[in-house]
Amino acid sequence: MGTLGELERAVMDALWDSSVDSVTAYDVQDVLQGQGRSLAATTLLTVLSRLEKKGFVDSDRSARPHRYRAVASRADHTAELMHEVLGESGDRTAVLARFVGGVSAEDAAVLRSLLTGGA
Repeated sequence: MGTLGELERAVMDALWDSSVDSVTAYDVQDVLQGQGRSLAATTLLTVLSRLEKKGFVDSDRSARPHRYRAVASRADHTAELMHEVLGESGDRTAVLARFVGGVSAEDAAVLRSLLTGGA
């Protein structure tokens, strides 16, 4: 999948935060307008099309207006980004050590639990 630009991220956040399975460009437009961003529906359709090409969204073109849904969750995307960064590192141990050294005690406890097979 890869990284997202600022507008792509805002659109994906609208999809991820939606309480319904799929949304229209107009739904996204309403969400962004509520955040003080006034964008044309055509701009959002272009962004959604790009996100579809990048593999972030699926579209249902059988209905009008077209509906879009996120392919993966926000957590899936974030985990993929973390794996990408780790994979690009020349020294994985150093990166992991810096990461673990910077997390809160609560996050460290969650990591410990996950690594020992807990949930």
